[in-house]
Amino acid sequence: MVSVIILTKNEERDLPACLESLRWCDDIHILDSGSTDGTRDIAKVHGASVLSNEFQSFGIQRNWAIDNCPVRHGWILFLDADERSTPEFQSALHAAITQAKEDCAGFYCCWKMMLGSTWLRRADNFPKWQFRLFRKGRARFIDVGHGQKEGAVQGRIDYLREPYLHYAFSGGWHLWEERHRGYARQEAAERRGRSINPLQMFSPHASRRNPAIKQCLGSLPGWPWFRFFYSYFLKGGWMEGPGALEYCKKIKWYENLIQKELRSMPPSRPHDRKSPQSNQQ
Repeated sequence: MVSVIILTKNEERDLPACLESLRWCDDIHILDSGSTDGTRDIAKVHGASVLSNEFQSFGIQRNWAIDNCPVRHGWILFLDADERSTPEFQSALHAAITQAKEDCAGFYCCWKMMLGSTWLRRADNFPKWQFRLFRKGRARFIDVGHGQKEGAVQGRIDYLREPYLHYAFSGGWHLWEERHRGYARQEAAERRGRSINPLQMFSPHASRRNPAIKQCLGSLPGWPWFRFFYSYFLKGGWMEGPGALEYCKKIKWYENLIQKELRSMPPSRPHDRKSPQSNQQ
């Protein structure tokens, strides 16, 4: 019923557990972008098909996967190598697509941010939503910052409220920081080049609301401290132990880094700013 696509590059540490959690799926596709470790061999051992494509951005890579992976089923689920399905997520997913009406093009999904065995529910502001599950041929993706969101969608998007697991820190804080240094440059370029309606800050859809909030407020001097205060104190991250404190501090560091990148960029001109692509829902 569901085909799974996983984007990879040097994921030999995380991919085995991800694939093990997907034993219920009979159609798994790995789209690799130049791994030099054992990623491709691990995928083949687990029976996944493997394709390669040079990585340009997450939105472009997801669209390439949609166009080129020979999926067998009518629904597609995107997961990352550091994410895990659970029996509860599997059950909720199958129930959702079985009961979905024809005008439903797909589902926003959410994750549990895991630090070891600790769920950072409050520190990570659960739930956060991404468009990950959709009918084949009914959706495309666009780039937003270092990530992506839904672009053209033919139909309505519903919510799958049972989360999957996300082990973003499996490689340690050093690797997390290394990746986010690159993400900060991409996020700053996106914020500088994006033109957005401030009213979208009040949208009920997080995929529209969150970029608008970051765009409108993210350059303010106190924004990094607000992110820390909001997650750690207002949302109750302080109740989740020392790991949550470290995570909230890292988020503040990341927002500071984005602001530093923004200050280093030349001022943008009005005609250079791009409007976000609209969804067809």
